[in-house]
Order: sequence, then structure tokens, then C-alpha cells
Amino acid sequence: MDEKLIKNAQKPEGEYGEKMIERMNKSHESLAQWGVSHLDIGSSDIILDIGCGGGINVQRFSNMAPEGKIYGLDYSEVSVEKSKELNKDIIEKGQVEIDQGSVSELPYDDETFDLVTGFETVYFWPDFINDLKEVKRVLKKGGSIFICNEASGSNEDKELMEDHINLLGMKVFTEDELGDSLIEAGFNEVLTFTKESNDKLTHKDTDWLCAIARK
Repeated sequence: MDEKLIKNAQKPEGEYGEKMIERMNKSHESLAQWGVSHLDIGSSDIILDIGCGGGINVQRFSNMAPEGKIYGLDYSEVSVEKSKELNKDIIEKGQVEIDQGSVSELPYDDETFDLVTGFETVYFWPDFINDLKEVKRVLKKGGSIFICNEASGSNEDKELMEDHINLLGMKVFTEDELGDSLIEAGFNEVLTFTKESNDKLTHKDTDWLCAIARK
């Protein structure tokens, strides 16, 4: 894959950033559908999607929680613009809000959300344990965090993503590392799920990983 395109996986910018967002919206769809199948979303839930990218999961959650409110957050200006474009109608209806900001300093009040999600984004969180604690701060008591990754941190996955890891300084978590980090950050009732899959770019086998934990 083009090196400039790879670099835009972390923080999409300019023309290459727009291409990366379009690519991610399409290539991550099967992963997102699998991940969301593990969630029990209420029709009036208030949900935050961190690293919302092009906003496809924000749109998905708005359909699953039609009486609730969905927030999307990204620190890429291009991602915020694209997400606003995709969700224009439901933003105007007041069901969706898209914000620019960082997971390390979430621009929301304590105990705001029923669910906070991160699809293909925790690889880039700058201070993972403290960032998890920040997520915990904005979750309601009994609320859940959900993390969904296309790589499980196995040696095979790390070899598959070597270019991305080296270029972007990504942290790819194993199932145990992800679960232990959630517990260290103060979460409870941690559940993890994996699924064998096939990478669309290399056509090599990989493992999907998701985790759910409760505040």
C-alpha cells in the first residue's frame, strides 16, 4: 500500500486522508457488523464513538438507538468533515453530534454515556491506560466500553501489519493485554471475543478481536 496512504490511517489529512476514510468505511464494514453483534443497545442509549472516521458507525448507531443521541469524536479535521457530510440529515434533526477532540481529554461531562466505542482506533491512543480512565469518566455507572480491532496482536497479525506498525508506531494488543488494561483502568465484567478472518489487502489469515467491559 502507498506509504502516504498508510500514514493517513492514524490521522487522515488532505486528499490522501479522504481516500483513507473512504477505504476504511468499506473495508471495515464486516468487522463492524461482527463487533456490533455483541452489543445490546437500547433504543434511547446515548453513545460516543471515538475515532469516528467517516462516520459510518455513528450512522449505524443512530439507527439502533433512534430515541437516543449519538456522538462522534475524531482528532482529524478531515474525518470530522466527512462524518458530518455522511450524517448531515440526522445532525440537523439533533440526533447526532460530531466533535473534534482527543480521547486523552474528552470534551464531555462525567457520566454522560451509556456506551463508548472505539473501532480500529485504540492502536493510536497516546496513553492507553489513562485514556481508558478518561473513557470511564464519561460513562454512566453501569455503562460499557466496547473496543473492536482487526488485529489480535498475534505474531502472525504483527507480521501482517508490520508496515503499519513501523510507520505509525501502532500498539497492537493481544486478547490478554486488552483485557488486563481494561481491568487496570478500573473496568469490570470484561468479555473478549475473537474471530478468524482474511485480510482484504494481503489475503492472509488474521484474527479479529473485540472487548466489552462495564464501569
